[in-house]
Amino acid sequence: MKIAVVIVNWNGSGCLPECLRSVAGQERRPDRVIVVDNGSADGSLDQALRHFPFVEPIRLGTNAGFAAANNVALRACSDCDWVALLNPDAFPAPSWLAVLADAADRNPGYAAFASQLRSATHSDLLDGCGDVYHVSGLTWRAGHGTALPPPEGPREVFSACAAAALYRRDALVDIGGFDERYFCYVEDVDAGFRLRLRGHRCLYVPDAVALHVGSASSGRRSEFSIYHGHRNLVWTFFKDMPATLLAVYLPQHLLLNVLSVLWFSARGQARAILRAKWDALRGLPEVLRQRRAVQRERRIGARDLRSAMARGWFTPYSGVARAHGVAAEEGPG
Repeated sequence: MKIAVVIVNWNGSGCLPECLRSVAGQERRPDRVIVVDNGSADGSLDQALRHFPFVEPIRLGTNAGFAAANNVALRACSDCDWVALLNPDAFPAPSWLAVLADAADRNPGYAAFASQLRSATHSDLLDGCGDVYHVSGLTWRAGHGTALPPPEGPREVFSACAAAALYRRDALVDIGGFDERYFCYVEDVDAGFRLRLRGHRCLYVPDAVALHVGSASSGRRSEFSIYHGHRNLVWTFFKDMPATLLAVYLPQHLLLNVLSVLWFSARGQARAILRAKWDALRGLPEVLRQRRAVQRERRIGARDLRSAMARGWFTPYSGVARAHGVAAEEGPG
């Protein structure tokens, strides 16, 4: 098993060195460490190269976004079997990669492996343990903001948060990588959705631990994150949902969008949410063209797909959803 660790960096001088120190301290050393720099202006890549000579740099010269940068790295590491994605603000424990590699070896039926993310500022709290996808199109990190659970075994989740996750490279290539139109936010959920449509599964590995700051570059609850998150939620729903499920759950999706506009408008962020929904609509013709290709390659039945999703009309707006960490930039909670 040959593994490449891929880190997409944009002005990460405040966190990239700590991330690379954590990578250097892995018990199972990665075979390659690739840092794709999205046109940083803070010298963070040059600083990293001075202190961490094992880094293989890829300079894009401009901010191409998280999705496009990871696709560049995917093409660059064609000699590797697995790709471990890390955000610059994610700091894996020394056993992180070894645990993920062991899980991949023991579970050949899975193509993606999610880590236990813990808050970097409150290490006794979860930042997330895999991604949840609700039939309305809302997505969130399970367990976000809750106390660390007692020891538990691996379990299947809908998709992995790409802040710290392991993917079978050929499976990602098979689906065309990350959707570059997303730029950032929800692109990992979309990729996980498309992997699942191809018959691949995702396993949450609680012993693979990483600390995560979260939104270190874009800012939590910023207009940037609201815009991209809510635009991309719409695109994911219309591109990836099989026709039978789309027809059944379209009313819930429409309700989610209406309530999201009201929610963020009441918080003084009407411009960001309205622009997100308007641009989502403008982009739908291209999304529907993509949909034809995505659905044509589907290898899983609608019933099996539905069983992997969260359900319930009130789940996205209830205390249950809040307890499971509905991010403010992703929807009302």
